[in-house]
Amino acid sequence: MYPNFCTSNLPTSAFDKVDVNGGEMKENELRLFHWVRNFSTLAVLAATLLSLIFSNLLGSSSMGWQITVAVTALAIGIPHGALDHLVTLPRSKPATMVLFICIYVAIAAISVIAILRFNTAGFIVVVVMSATHFGIGDAAFLSEIDRRSVPGKKLPRFAYAVASGFIPVLIPLVNSGSSDALKKVNPAIIDWHGGFDGQLLIGAVAVGITSLFALIIKGRKREAIDIALLLTLSLVAPPLIAFAVYFGCWHAMRHTARLTLALKSSQSSYQAGMLGKAFTSAVLPGLPALVGTFAIAAILAVAGQEFNNDFFWMALVVVWALTVPHMMVTARLDRAALT
Repeated sequence: MYPNFCTSNLPTSAFDKVDVNGGEMKENELRLFHWVRNFSTLAVLAATLLSLIFSNLLGSSSMGWQITVAVTALAIGIPHGALDHLVTLPRSKPATMVLFICIYVAIAAISVIAILRFNTAGFIVVVVMSATHFGIGDAAFLSEIDRRSVPGKKLPRFAYAVASGFIPVLIPLVNSGSSDALKKVNPAIIDWHGGFDGQLLIGAVAVGITSLFALIIKGRKREAIDIALLLTLSLVAPPLIAFAVYFGCWHAMRHTARLTLALKSSQSSYQAGMLGKAFTSAVLPGLPALVGTFAIAAILAVAGQEFNNDFFWMALVVVWALTVPHMMVTARLDRAALT
């Protein structure tokens, strides 16, 4: 009924398709995207409330509950990057796919070594790359929603992307609780900001407020709520929770929703009206990556004196390292969604 969809030959928009049933398929996609968006909103609200409650009951320096929440959130988010080869390469060319995977893993491995050997410099590079990737991805997610609906006003993409990317990455790293958290994770990166933590915090908040007003002026109230929520989470929640919840329950969930537009199995589920199956089809293939990430983190944590022996730090290093090839691959999809 619908034409085959293969992202190896991306059209002007990576997810454009012919809908011969009067928009039913796009309507199903839109419903799933709204569900994912509501989930990310509720997750950020819940994390903010839990942070207020547990910080008052146990103290902001208590790390047990923070690591539990953070690891859970990271676990939700890790599988979303494991399907890059499925949405980038034609499955009819196994040799090309094997080569792609080898290069992908090699880039991630080099990134792990760089972060571990050059803690501060590697950390700064990862912060900038992650913020850029997150912001562009979030703007692309909204573009897919706009494409399937009739938005009242055009989204100011640059203002939204900069704020949604840098707020949840930068603010948790420079607020008052970041030093204690980074000391627990890896003392070598405590002073990564070179003493400009106050200026960076003010700048990030200013960017968020500016974006907030720009969105309100443009009539994008729902997006303004997004920025307000991210600002609140980043300023209120402990740094580990703020980043992990954003990564796993916001960025990863929204990216997974976009993956459903490029996976044949998810498209078949959309046709049948099975939205839950459409989403899980983009999650289940990535579960081995979750097991692999934690296994690698555990191995690195006990590898010897040359590595920090904290498991959570190693898990973060692996996640950050995987962001490098993941960002390179998804740049093509992001560009197509934003064009």
